[in-house]
Formats: sequence, C-alpha cells, structure tokens
Amino acid sequence: MASSNEPVNSAAGAQAPSALPKMQRFIVQPQQTPAKRAVNERAADFDEIYRGFDAKAAATQASRCGQCGIPFCQIHCPLGNNIPDWLKLSAEGRLEEAYEISAATNTFPEICGRICPQDRLCEGNCVIEKGFESVTIGAIERHITETAFAEGWVRPIRPKRERAESVGIIGAGPAGLAAAEALRQLGYQVTVYDRHDRVGGLLIYGIPGFKLEKSVVERRTAWLIDGGIKFQLSADIGGATPFAELRARHHAVLIATGVYKPRDIGGPGSGLAGIVPALDYLIASNRKGLGDDVPEFESGALNAAGKHVVVVGGGDTAMDCVRTAVRQNAASVTCLYRRDRANMPGSLREVTNAEDEGVEFRWLAAPEAFLGDRQVTALRAQRMRLGLADASGRQAIEPIDGGSFTLDTDLVIKALGFDPEDLPDAFGQPGLTVTRWGTLSINPTSFETALPDVYAAGDIVRGASLVVWAIKDGRDAAASIHRRLQAQAVSSMATAAE
Repeated sequence: MASSNEPVNSAAGAQAPSALPKMQRFIVQPQQTPAKRAVNERAADFDEIYRGFDAKAAATQASRCGQCGIPFCQIHCPLGNNIPDWLKLSAEGRLEEAYEISAATNTFPEICGRICPQDRLCEGNCVIEKGFESVTIGAIERHITETAFAEGWVRPIRPKRERAESVGIIGAGPAGLAAAEALRQLGYQVTVYDRHDRVGGLLIYGIPGFKLEKSVVERRTAWLIDGGIKFQLSADIGGATPFAELRARHHAVLIATGVYKPRDIGGPGSGLAGIVPALDYLIASNRKGLGDDVPEFESGALNAAGKHVVVVGGGDTAMDCVRTAVRQNAASVTCLYRRDRANMPGSLREVTNAEDEGVEFRWLAAPEAFLGDRQVTALRAQRMRLGLADASGRQAIEPIDGGSFTLDTDLVIKALGFDPEDLPDAFGQPGLTVTRWGTLSINPTSFETALPDVYAAGDIVRGASLVVWAIKDGRDAAASIHRRLQAQAVSSMATAAE
C-alpha cells in the first residue's frame, strides 16, 4: 500500500473511482497551472508567456473546486463573478453554459483571465488554498472564453429594441467600453470618444503583449463595432470638440478617461535626459509592436536596447517596464523599490516572472539623486528600513544612516503611479467638482457628477486601480444612466398625456 505521505500523481484525478463526485477533487487532484514558455524563448518576443489549458486540463482543474457554501472567490471578485457555477459547468464539459454565466457579469472575461491579479483576488481567497493550493480560476476563465470565440458562442450585440436616446462616453478604456457594451445591449445609441487612435486605452497601449496580446483587444473592439457602437478616435474633447457641444449632442455623457498624469521624482538631477515616465516608455514599445512609426523609440530615447535600466517603483506598471526592457535587449535591468517584497503592491506572480527573466530587485531602497552632465549616468540610492505602522497598518519607511549606494544607469524609468489630469480645466467645465486627490467627485449611488446628466466612472473617480474595478464601475454607471433615462422618458410621456 502506498504511504499517505507520498505525493499525488498528476493523473490521479483520471484514475480516481467513479464514485467520487465530479467536483471537490482537490484532495486527489493537485493544482496544475498552464505551461509557461521557456525563459530564453519568451524573453525574445512580446507574445504571451502562458500557453493556456486544453479542454482536458481545464476540466480537470475546474473539478478541484470545493463548491463552497460561502464562495470567498466570488466575494473577493470586484465583479462578483459566479465562479463556482462556471467551474462546475467547465468540469462537466458544458462550456457554452459556462461562458453564458461568465459573460453575464463580466464584459471581458478573456482579458480578466489574463491580467487580473488572481493571486490577490479570487485565487488568493480560495478556501482550499490552505493545504491544497487554490483552483487556477484565471486560466480556466480564459479557456472558457477562448473556446466560446472559437465555437461561435460569443454572439453579436443585437438589442431587442432600439432606443432614440444617445449616450456619449469619453474614454475607450475598460470602464468606457464596459459601459458602452451594457448601454448598447439595452438599445441606446452609443458613441465613444478617445484621444488615442486605437480603441482600448491602457489595454492597447499600456499593457505589454506578453501579458495581453493586442489581437485579444482588437477582437473585442471588432465585436463592439459590429454591435453598433460608434467610435470617434483622436478626439480632442474640450478643444476641437467643446464639452458643451458633446452634452448637447447626447442625452447623457459618461467620463471614463482614466488617470494618465505620472507621479514625478524630485531630487538633484531629476531633470537629466534619460529619466522617462513609465507610460511614455510603454506606449512607445506598444506602438512599435503594432507597426507604428515611433521616432522616440528609433532615437533610443524610449528604447532600452543595450542600456543599463533602472525602474523605480513596485507596482504592476513597474513590472511591465522591467519585463519590456528585458525584451528590448537591455544590458541590465534593476527594479528599485523602497519597501520589501512582502509589501510590494504589484502581483507577486509578475515579480516571479521578472526574476525568472533576469531582473534584479533592490528592495528597501529609494532614489536619492541622479548623476550625470546632461544625460543620466548613475543613480544614487538610499537604503531604507521599515518602521512603525500607521493607523492603517502600513509601516513607515526610514532611511538607514550611511546606507547610500550607486547604480550605473543610462535609462531610468519612473513607475511611481498616476494621478488624474485637471479635467475641469481641460474640458473648460469649472462646474465639474473634484476631490482633494483631483479625481472627479460623484454621487456614489448614481455616478452623476455635479453637472446634470454627466456621469463619471473608473480610475478618474477611483484613482489608479485594476482593470476589473474599471469594468465593474463602467457597468454600474451604465445601469444608473439607464435608470435616469428611463425615468426621464416616463416623465416626458406623462407630461405629454396631460
């Protein structure tokens, strides 16, 4: 008889007695994650690094779900996705039904399955994680939707009836697109305006292809256009198109611009050439990958090839930058973060991927000064330690006396996060009120701003956050707009009948 301490074979699920239930097989079936491409292969291109599950692996891994009475995976999903339900259907091979349930709460499940930090959300709160490792929820979510596209189950948007009311949405990122889809399903005439020349916002220009291939975003864009959503790209709202004109054109306007203003680094030498914002760097790389002419890339200003790169920051944007620099054949890539690994705000899964690809992490270190004549040649950093926790529980950071050190570098990328732009000024609308953080102030129940029939959602309200939260906010704002327009229509009919 085999010892109870022996590891369970990965094929045990297939050999288990038929009397076992279809679900709750986490006891006999170990966790399996999708295969990753070899490091030397994936670091040479911008293709996605995970290969994805086949049908058998997806069904086997879905069968590990415990079908909890209180599903903490669902509770900790911002969208409240019905995860246990579509896991059960996946385990039973009923993928079309699984997709219908998944798509009912999520506008872009194939995108969330790729880029959500599942280790901090659904998978990180999986009940079986303690002792058995969590269900690989994100990979199964991706498999369900990719299968749905391949089989033709992703049906076009065809409203049951067309409505006369129109809604204008400013911003073609995840919040704006989620709202556009929800409103179009209800029959509204929807036009989305965006400053960029492609649809997707940070999905297309901010997130590198090794996490989200651009064809995935372009496929959804084509689906939205086929459903009757109109896009006006390279739009200059507040400039060539006055905001007042936009309001007159539509029955309601939703602002979903996101936050793009980079937080800066001060200190001596911070104005030297070779110190660049993260988003500028990522946009240049993504544009190059899309085949655009990018002079800043060709000149080397936003190209890491052959350079010693230091990325300052510890979030997901910083991880995108360090891994992009690896693929651009940087001579070396270092991530400088003022706290330790345990306090890093980015996904630990992305940190592991970056380490595998050769990125060096310098924890508990903060930039002190930048050295060079006109071009940065070195960064002087200060070693830090964690101090007492504040009221929120977050530890303060303190410099260590005599803890300075120097890193040679010819490209510093600032990945310290983003703040909102001054939209009241940009749109010429002083009536748009903002919070003390500069985000738009809204009624938290209706998503309406201080201007009548003008709504806001996503990062421009919440601050820089996750794509899944932007989708949630966009869908909720669309529901609020629908309620208001319905009420206005009923009121108009009652007035006409008098």
